[in-house]
Amino acid sequence: KIKEHRSIPPECKPVEESIWNQQFRDPVHGLLLPSLYGPVMTPRPSLLPFPQTQTLIRGLLPKFLLNGSLASHRRLTTVGHTPQPVIGQESVEVLGHSYPRDDFTNITAKILAKVGRNLHNQHHHPLWLIKERIRAHFYSSFITRSGNPLFSVHDNLSPVVSVEQNFDSLLIPPDHPSRNRGDNYYLNRNTMLRAHTSAHQTELVRSGLDAFLLAGDVYRRDEVDASHYPVFHQMEGVRLFSNHELFSKVQRGEELALFEPGGRRTPQKQETHTLEAVKLVEFDLKHTLTRLVTHLFGSGVEVRWVDCYFPFTHPSFEMEVRFQGDWMEVLGCGVMEQKLLNSAGADNKVGWAFGLGLERLAMVLFSIPDIRVFWSQDERFLEQFRVSDIHQPVCFQPLSKYPPLHNDISFWLPDASDRSGPQNFSEKDFYDLVRSVGGDLVEKVTLVDQFTHPK
Repeated sequence: KIKEHRSIPPECKPVEESIWNQQFRDPVHGLLLPSLYGPVMTPRPSLLPFPQTQTLIRGLLPKFLLNGSLASHRRLTTVGHTPQPVIGQESVEVLGHSYPRDDFTNITAKILAKVGRNLHNQHHHPLWLIKERIRAHFYSSFITRSGNPLFSVHDNLSPVVSVEQNFDSLLIPPDHPSRNRGDNYYLNRNTMLRAHTSAHQTELVRSGLDAFLLAGDVYRRDEVDASHYPVFHQMEGVRLFSNHELFSKVQRGEELALFEPGGRRTPQKQETHTLEAVKLVEFDLKHTLTRLVTHLFGSGVEVRWVDCYFPFTHPSFEMEVRFQGDWMEVLGCGVMEQKLLNSAGADNKVGWAFGLGLERLAMVLFSIPDIRVFWSQDERFLEQFRVSDIHQPVCFQPLSKYPPLHNDISFWLPDASDRSGPQNFSEKDFYDLVRSVGGDLVEKVTLVDQFTHPK
């Protein structure tokens, strides 16, 4: 099923129109979105090749046109002077650099159009507000002896990274499912759009940083609904400790050590770490993050910790807070794998790391119901977050509401014997197609039926 809007309400008049750009008020929230209205196109199975084994998938295709012709592809103008990305026959151009295409290339024009928007750096955008609240908390809470902030902030690193940065540097095994083309956007076999900001951890540690915050846009192929989007924003923190820094305030700390030879890995620690070091790092991590969520959600917030697994930390935890009566996951964190630190030249230190999603926090703290809304350039949306104090409470006010329309589409997949057949088909391929045609007007896509012809 695809949940969408079919007709333009009469009061939704174009607010900006030219031969290149035409925008209408979104019938869902009244926001400025591309004009892509039109009749639904449903392929006729009788006109399609009929292999011996065919699969029929019923789904939903976004919007097409009122006048019976296909809408030309239009998108919102990007902010700033970022070079426009281009997908050519032989190469992909992103942020002024060209990358050769190969059999792994699966990036779409719709996704490339988001590169360089940097919502987290646009002043008074809700994601910027969340980032600045976190930055302000760390700046005021962690000060060096010279009076400067302990944590540096990096929020303008390029989202184009190598596969080695995104996976290998974080000890993610070569056969790990997170590397699949179905889950990531590849420019080619060796280059991709980062799937997490952790892709920069090693390079920042190698540069000599012991405490830093990192924010940026990340890209993952995902389903279509109100809480998922192929581009979102993360913020993470890393802090490292030397032997003196970790034990200086502990009684008889000079007798304690970070590492032990011949140790073994247990659920509580890594094989190279002493139990005393891990417990102190874990305590500092949880204390730091508890103070952060108290700063964001207010005093009295309930917090609980859940043991979990990440390839790049051990032990690892998820933090949950009780919000409006329900437990909600806020972030993941843990003691950094020593192999990661050793490879980055910090083999004499131990550390912790955490990562959180800015959209998730903003949707909760500002009562924003749909993740697509963050990409709106409608002034009525943006002006709600122009506050004189970044800590001023804000509650999103929907701009308009119109009833949704549900449409269906059916299509055949090629025979399984064909190399381009179902074994290479992913539902996320269809999601990307929907987003390329329907843009952010499509609220949700759901697979409702599958059929394999008996012949």
